[in-house]
Amino acid sequence: MEWNDREILRYMGYRGQEPPEEIRELIGECKRELEQAATPRAIWREYPLFIRDHEIDMGCLKTQSRSLERNLRDCERVLLFAATLGSQVDVLLHRYTILQVSKAVVMQAASVAMLEDFCDRKNEETRESCRAEGWHLRPRFSPGYGDFPLDCQRGIASALELNKRIGITLTDSLLMAPSKSVTAVIGVSRVAQGCSIQGCEVCAKTDCAYRR
Repeated sequence: MEWNDREILRYMGYRGQEPPEEIRELIGECKRELEQAATPRAIWREYPLFIRDHEIDMGCLKTQSRSLERNLRDCERVLLFAATLGSQVDVLLHRYTILQVSKAVVMQAASVAMLEDFCDRKNEETRESCRAEGWHLRPRFSPGYGDFPLDCQRGIASALELNKRIGITLTDSLLMAPSKSVTAVIGVSRVAQGCSIQGCEVCAKTDCAYRR
């Protein structure tokens, strides 16, 4: 995979600073170990979309969210999407939390960057196939972004059969296991968007330490 070290450093809290050489070495070690341990998997399914009186109806899931509604403007369908790096990444994170805390911090950041890159590549593959048929994808939008309720994880997990298909389970507090997993809604529209707003740019938590 193509690693973005700047993203890893951002997740570690570096902002415009050059990390010391020992951190660079730890980043290299973590990337190599993650490439050996991770088993990235993804799944997505398409559903019709109806929005009435600010209620977003995706067939298998209904919710209200102004931020998601804006993201889905002009869309006729949605893709429910999920991805995971697999359970062995959690084993690595747990191991270094006990044996070497400094490496655990780097491993945590690198695994988040790895998951984001995997999702981006999967979404780009889907975007290209949709574009060939005259459709355009909106940026993925995950429960917990903006005012999109986190409890929508349950509906997505059920619709995609996440435990059966790619081994993701939900805890009572709606956390995912394996921990390096993500769910999202992706709008599908006949209307192309010139500029996509996503990620930190749509999140209301402006005091986040990892904000771009």
